[in-house]
Amino acid sequence: MPLTTEKINEKLKAFTGWGLDDTVIWKTYGFQDFMTAIDFVNKVAVVAEHYDHHPEILIQYSRVTLSLSTHSEGGVTDADFALAKELEQLAVTHT
Repeated sequence: MPLTTEKINEKLKAFTGWGLDDTVIWKTYGFQDFMTAIDFVNKVAVVAEHYDHHPEILIQYSRVTLSLSTHSEGGVTDADFALAKELEQLAVTHT
């Protein structure tokens, strides 16, 4: 079941740099260069596959935007926040 906008905004307070756009939460990460960004994306893919929950990924040279939504539920769910938490931890260790 999708979370309400109010609940999403409340949960987003625990996530620095994440935003809400309609039915998607998203964050853009910046890296030193293209290859570092691609390495991050490859690690995101491993985590996403483990969770069987896959973000939309936009790569713009050294910037990577991840967008999360539970398409089968028609919006943002707790599964998106669980994956966002894992991705945040991955980003911290990926510099």
